[in-house]
Amino acid sequence: MAQRTHLGDADCSIAQALDVVGDWWTLLIVRDAARGLHRFEEFQRELGVSRKVLAERLKLLVEAGVLTREPYQERPVRHEYRLTPRGRGLLPVLVALQDWGDAWVLGEGEMTATTQEASREAERVHGLRGRRVPELLLPDPVGELRDPVAAETPFTVLYCFPGAYARAESYPPGWAGIPGAKGCTLESCTYRDQLAEFTAAGATVHGVSTQRPDEQRAFAEAERLRFPLLSDADLGLTAALRLPTFRAAGVSRIKRLTLVLDRERTVREVIYPITDIEASVTAALTAVRGAG
Repeated sequence: MAQRTHLGDADCSIAQALDVVGDWWTLLIVRDAARGLHRFEEFQRELGVSRKVLAERLKLLVEAGVLTREPYQERPVRHEYRLTPRGRGLLPVLVALQDWGDAWVLGEGEMTATTQEASREAERVHGLRGRRVPELLLPDPVGELRDPVAAETPFTVLYCFPGAYARAESYPPGWAGIPGAKGCTLESCTYRDQLAEFTAAGATVHGVSTQRPDEQRAFAEAERLRFPLLSDADLGLTAALRLPTFRAAGVSRIKRLTLVLDRERTVREVIYPITDIEASVTAALTAVRGAG
């Protein structure tokens, strides 16, 4: 294995963390493990890295407790690599890096909950069509873990929103001035009012934000929502799909977008950016009816 230069600042958590994840291949492996890739060949195909370098980085991440190595085949013995709790703890780091890149490398540095239709960010999100959502569970407002993809209906409409609160004073300062942030209550209530039409078309509706479950519960009760809101406060879904985010009041928040998924967890339609909330709900219903 290649010699590694260990950073000598034992009292600096940043230096010590970089000693584990301080090169780009390592973080990209963590990114792809979060997206649902687990096997050596999958990592190599996605990253285009040499087998030698990939084997070294996987070994490092296993030794550091970021990945666990589990056999999935006996003859010959083959292994899968999965994120440990320590590894999942890196997901906010990945999301923060993506947010910084979207804002300062691909964008102009402004805080925004949306994007331009022709942006590279929008192109990345639309690239989710045909992708499969990895298996994961998110807490609902009462703490029950749920799959964001419904098994009981042919389709799931997953609308992601920045944040909605039961009381106006709960919104972060300056919320109304962030482009694309306003409208979460309108969006949820529009889905509530058209829920029977989605049900008739064979779709389950789930709302997702990075709010805490108790915040979502208070909002759902205030607005009498009849479908579950799911909390991605740990950023598992956000990292898995590389959903676009922005930060407000110290919290990473998903930009407003909608995904239509089939029962096999495949993304059938992407609506992003959303400039007309009511029209986006109509577009989601049209996509479900067309896919059926």
